Amino acid sequence: MKNLFLKTFVIACLATNMATAQQYNKTDFEAHRGGRGLMPENTIPAMKNAIDLKVNTLEMDLHITKDRQVVVSHDPYFNPLITTTPAGNYLTPAEAKKILLYNLTYDSIKKYDVGLKPHPDFPQQKKMTVAKPLLSQLLDTTEAYAKAKGVTIRYNMEIKSQSKTDNINHPDPETFVKLVIPLLQQKKVIDRTVIQSFDVRALQAIHALYPQVKLSFLVDKDGGNVEAQLQLLGFIPDTYSPAYKTVTKEMVDACHQKHIKVLPWTPNTKEEIKALLDLGVDGVITDYPDLFSNFR
Repeated sequence: MKNLFLKTFVIACLATNMATAQQYNKTDFEAHRGGRGLMPENTIPAMKNAIDLKVNTLEMDLHITKDRQVVVSHDPYFNPLITTTPAGNYLTPAEAKKILLYNLTYDSIKKYDVGLKPHPDFPQQKKMTVAKPLLSQLLDTTEAYAKAKGVTIRYNMEIKSQSKTDNINHPDPETFVKLVIPLLQQKKVIDRTVIQSFDVRALQAIHALYPQVKLSFLVDKDGGNVEAQLQLLGFIPDTYSPAYKTVTKEMVDACHQKHIKVLPWTPNTKEEIKALLDLGVDGVITDYPDLFSNFR
């Protein structure tokens, strides 16, 4: 009887582990800004490192330069926490906010370093000389790098816009997306790319102009009120992407009932990620993509 109980217990444990593994195999593991906890954010080395760590999706942010090129950057200016000027100096916050990418050509932007200055929030981050890349440069590199490794990578790209800074920090949403989407089509990655934004206008513009493109609605403190947020957006997106601390089982269930994926940002510990997976989310975006090895 004792041996039978033990055998039954072992079989039950194996079945549970297999079910958990199958759940995690379907999870979209995304590297936030390429994994800024480990490498300089939104840079080509960060994206290559994330591919090495076997992420499913590279997450990044987009802005537009003065010469109408798409540059990979979270901030519309040079973040003083990570920037070294062409003269080798650091910027004060006041100085940094005056140097808008939208007022600079890419030839000027690439002279600033964003990988050498130690980041106070990410002490593990590897330091190196690196510039903000053009999206076209990044895609050429990541596509070739992934192909050489025999993998196919996906992309999650954020349109960084808001109404109060139209034509100051960035073009209007329609102009913005008309610069981004054709580039993704040209690089033949559009079918593997989700466009995300907090700005409903950007998502609405893509939904109207390029209805085949998958969209993700980024939400912050109001994320828990799914119905109200979807009414604000005006259509059903492919993905709902809330701040991770706002996620509840009720939110996940409400989205899944509408066939919307739930992709929270940015849990940065193994425990936080596991708690979200246990709630049934479809993926997670983290600054530390090395944590994903705990769920494979």
